[in-house]
Amino acid sequence: MSARAFLRFFVHTQMMPILEGGEETLVGGQAVMEGVMMRAPHSYCVAVRKADGSIATAEKPLARLSEKHRIFKLPLVRGVATLGQAMKLGYDALRFSTNVAIEDMAAAEPKASAKAAPKKEMPGWAMTMNLLFSVVFLIALYKFLPLYLVTKLEKVYPVFAGHMAFNVMDGAIRIAIFLAFLFGVSRFKDMHRMFQYHGAEHKVVFNYEAGQPVTVANAQRFTTFHPRCGTSFLMVLMFLAIPINALIPFDGFAAKLICRIALLPVTIGLSYELIRFAAKRPGSILALVTAPGLWLQRITTQPPADDQAEVAIRALDGAMTLEAAQGGELIIA
Repeated sequence: MSARAFLRFFVHTQMMPILEGGEETLVGGQAVMEGVMMRAPHSYCVAVRKADGSIATAEKPLARLSEKHRIFKLPLVRGVATLGQAMKLGYDALRFSTNVAIEDMAAAEPKASAKAAPKKEMPGWAMTMNLLFSVVFLIALYKFLPLYLVTKLEKVYPVFAGHMAFNVMDGAIRIAIFLAFLFGVSRFKDMHRMFQYHGAEHKVVFNYEAGQPVTVANAQRFTTFHPRCGTSFLMVLMFLAIPINALIPFDGFAAKLICRIALLPVTIGLSYELIRFAAKRPGSILALVTAPGLWLQRITTQPPADDQAEVAIRALDGAMTLEAAQGGELIIA
């Protein structure tokens, strides 16, 4: 496996929470490398555009955690469990798209012989290394670095010695880092194309939810901004972390860092419930919590080309076909 393929996989892994809503829905999805993953209640399909123009797909059944274990229907718990399953599913889908890209790169290389080469894919050790590095990277970027910077600022500007002022600045720095990282990766051609597939996923979901025949022409008429997007979820998560972190009674750097990491499941669970509540009451003031995420989707979603919308439709068709084969019945939301 080339260093370029590993780097692409790593960068795309960092974007998974932004591209995945982490919510049990009738129909949802996620952009992957040169493709889209779509999921129905009990199945999912990944569709990826290959270098030769064909579309590679992979379909699998998908069990809902809330149907298997009653505990995952409880408030707070259901948010953590659902997001965890969504990340696992998104990671598997991203791995499939990466393996398709590796095969395309291998096919483009000069052949040493006419003998068919073995199928190439990302090795297990690379998957493990990428996952571990991603976890460390995210903790360092969004937990350690903001806390470290505010701790230094506190020594220069005593105003940040106050408990609330400290945590507000900590949250502001975290959001600034997130926005800077997002804007930076959006300048890369590879990520711009992924954001186009993200837009294609949103358009096709809107098309389906509107009850209209799902076609490229129909899908292209819809917006790319969707309230259930992971971008909205992450923005709520970061804002909600400010008052939650303010509850930490410790003053030491290490104790604050450990508590911030330990409270992450609580923050995720509360954010999920808030987004869920706001989605069911679009006219309420709480619906405003999704507004920053919708604004940010001007970066994370881009208008797709027709062939990209075609890939998203193929993923939806694959998920729905498998859903029907399992006896499932989809209802328009």
